This record gives sequence, C-alpha cells and structure tokens, in this order.
Amino acid sequence: TIRIVVHTNPAAVPQGECQRRALGSIFSIFAFATCGGYSGHTSIKVRCLDAKNETLEAAFGYPFRLNTVVFKNLDTKLCNSTLPQTHLQGDFSSSAQFFVTFAVFVFLYCMGALVLYVGYLHLYRGAGKLPMIDFVITMVVALLWLISTSAWAKALTDIKISTGPEMVLDIGFCHLPQTPCQFGAVSSMGSLNVSVVFGFLNLILWAGNAWFVYKETNLHSSPEAPVPAPGGTPAPAGM
Repeated sequence: TIRIVVHTNPAAVPQGECQRRALGSIFSIFAFATCGGYSGHTSIKVRCLDAKNETLEAAFGYPFRLNTVVFKNLDTKLCNSTLPQTHLQGDFSSSAQFFVTFAVFVFLYCMGALVLYVGYLHLYRGAGKLPMIDFVITMVVALLWLISTSAWAKALTDIKISTGPEMVLDIGFCHLPQTPCQFGAVSSMGSLNVSVVFGFLNLILWAGNAWFVYKETNLHSSPEAPVPAPGGTPAPAGM
C-alpha cells in the first residue's frame, strides 16, 4: 500500500480571520433566512347587524408587498351588503429585499474570503493591494449592514402597524354602520425581530473585523529597522 502524508503548518493559516469570516457567513445566513422565509396572516372580525358575523383573513409574507394582499373569503355579499375587494396597506418590499439580498452577497463574500485565506494565503500576504482591498470592503460591508438593518427595522415597525389593530382604520367598509369591524389576530413576528437582531450583530462583527484586517495592511505596518552591513558597527544610540 502507498501512504501519502501531507504536512501542513497550522500557523500558516490565519485562524482568526477564518473564524471571523465563518462567523460572518453564519450570521448572514440567519439574517436572510429569518426575514426571507417568513409568512403569516392577519384577520379582522366583521359584526353584522342582521346576519352571521364573519372573520376575514389576509396572508402575507416576504417581500411584504402588502398592497397586493387581499382579504380572503370576502364575499361580494357580506352582511347583506355589496363590498369591494379590499387590500392591506403599504409596500415594504424595497427595504426587505435590500436587507435579504445584501445578506446573501455577504455570505458569498465570506465564502470567497475563506477560500482565499486557506488556499491562496501567499497571494494575500505577498501583495500589498489585497489586504487594502479587503479592508475597504470590510468597512463598506459594515456601513451597509448599518443602512440595510436600520431600513429593515423601520419597515418592520410599519408592517406591524399595517397588520395590527390600526389596520381597521384603513378599511373602508369597516366605517359603514352595517359592517362594524374589530381586529382579530396577527401571526407572531418573532423571526422578523430576530432578523433585525442578527443584522445589528453583523454590524458589530464587521466593524470589529475592520480593525483586524487593518493590521494586515501597509497602513499599520511599521517600517523595518535598517540591517547593519557585515562587519560594520551599529550606530551609537546617543550621547
């Protein structure tokens, strides 16, 4: 039998960088999965004066274009009245899609950085431009985490308003005397809250990463001390 033994030098692989990029990829997965995979529903109860009471439901989810969501089982004859098709209010797709798309790109970048650190470390440390590019990208990613998470947190607040008790005020037929309404229930948005938390955790992680990547750049490297020629005497330290 032929045995092939490969000797590796653990110190050659930047363990800290690899761990931080791996953690960044995990956090980004949780960020876009908890937001992009959400689906829920909200409902209102219509109290008919001379007919059976009705419960109307509307299902919504990512990317949260609520203005395209209609209430189901809304008959044209409800409470013996002809009612129009009714939608939820608001379109929050831009903030949600920006947050999810950016998190996916961050995940892909982390995977590419891990490949660079593990397989092509000599290129990373041999050229002065790659650490500087990595530092600039890290700073930009930290800034975009702040922007995207803040925008998504504001959109989430508006989604809760548009699907909560306040939505009754925006439904036209609920103001009619023959079809008074009251809020029913809305699905829990715990996973969406978690997505915001992971967004800010990513911000903290990447802002911290910027310092460690900065130390790999020429901006942080101190100039090397001159090496005396063979046989020469070192310069005097001072008088």
